Amino acid sequence: MKKLLLSLMLLTGLTSAAWADPQAGQQFDQVTQQIATDQPAKIEVMEIFWYGCPHCYHMEQPLEAWVKKLPADVYFKRVPALPNAGWAPMAKTYYAMQELGVLDKLHSQLFDAIHKSKTLNPADEAAAIDWVIKQGGLDKIKVEKAFKSFATTMQMNKAMQTFKSSGATGVPSLIIDGKYITGSSMAGGNDAALQTADFIINNVRKDKASGKK
Repeated sequence: MKKLLLSLMLLTGLTSAAWADPQAGQQFDQVTQQIATDQPAKIEVMEIFWYGCPHCYHMEQPLEAWVKKLPADVYFKRVPALPNAGWAPMAKTYYAMQELGVLDKLHSQLFDAIHKSKTLNPADEAAAIDWVIKQGGLDKIKVEKAFKSFATTMQMNKAMQTFKSSGATGVPSLIIDGKYITGSSMAGGNDAALQTADFIINNVRKDKASGKK
């Protein structure tokens, strides 16, 4: 009987721990500097990622499934991480694909080219340009122009500032409503990061309903 009671106590403790609310300073934190959102009336979830990151690659499938179930008052966006110059080629590729109108088509394929088939070096901008030309069936001059465009440069500068303001120390990171940050390493895995994001979203929704900022 004592063994049974002990087992039940341990099981109850484990269950409570598994369902405990995420804690600030542990599973999530405030950003270093608040980031302006695109639609203040809604709750923004922003993923900061890098195509060359294996953790971001493995996050793609659960993240995509999670995004499809987001309620109407929540919207999702991605921003390439730019902590250093070595990550710039993939950030340029992201914004160039966006400008060329092939981002939705090529986003997952680019991840696969780097991590699955391993046919693309994420630090090689010239190779990335060639890859976009081939996979997108696009004109070379048009693609090269998109990589060097004013819009891409402006987006790159904004992404660099976003990364700095977020206080992110790794990727993938999720920024909720421009105020809170969580991620796989902080929360304890991809699923935990998404559950933590849900927790923060619910609390932000309550704050908005009560008029808190």
